[in-house]
Amino acid sequence: MKPRVRIAAARTPDGGEMVLYQHDRDFFIKINGQDLMHSRHHESEMELARLGCAHLAGRKAPSILIGGLGMGYTLRQTLDMLGPHAQVVVGELLGAVVEWNRKFFGELNGQPLRDERVDLKTGDIVKLISRSKSGFDAILLDIDNGPSAMTDSGNRRLYSREGIQACRRALREQGCLAVWSAEPSKKFEQLLMSCSFHVRRFRVPAYKESKSQSRFVWIASKDKIILPPGGSKPRLPLKNASKESRRQPRKR
Repeated sequence: MKPRVRIAAARTPDGGEMVLYQHDRDFFIKINGQDLMHSRHHESEMELARLGCAHLAGRKAPSILIGGLGMGYTLRQTLDMLGPHAQVVVGELLGAVVEWNRKFFGELNGQPLRDERVDLKTGDIVKLISRSKSGFDAILLDIDNGPSAMTDSGNRRLYSREGIQACRRALREQGCLAVWSAEPSKKFEQLLMSCSFHVRRFRVPAYKESKSQSRFVWIASKDKIILPPGGSKPRLPLKNASKESRRQPRKR
């Protein structure tokens, strides 16, 4: 049996240790000893792209923002779904993640960073989104572990009301926001709805062979019609639901 080998390490903005390991052809990253991502467990990252870009079929030159490069699987799936005139902006905070993609992960997913449709931006994703008014047909977010950030506490701003409102302004008409998460969050669902989004929640497998391990993807849009079929409709908080029911005209 081949051993697990530590091949690289870096510091997060919070001062945590991010370590890259290799075992045979597989790679995985840990943050302060906790699992963050694994090259074999990428089905949910690809499903983020499938769900978030489903409404773009047939569009000649869509513009997509991917927040979080990860191991490149969301980017790979996005590129495979789009035509030659699409533009895909990738925002990644950590330079080490970019370096590891180019040096190690590219062989696993066809070197997506070499695609001429890709525009890689390093730095604060919230700032990038905030200066992109009506700039994107889709925003796909896979930052940290989802709304419960573990790599950088600053990432929590992205999943706050400020961050979600910035995403809403950055979307074009009939655009959609797709958010990946390691775990469910009713609080985050209600935040999306309170920002005037129509929302669907999808439970997706962590990897193809898994029937028990799940991840979650929320799809949110100003336009209810473009939401992909399936999924679950999150419920409004009880007090908001009662207000909504009072607005409905009574049947006579």
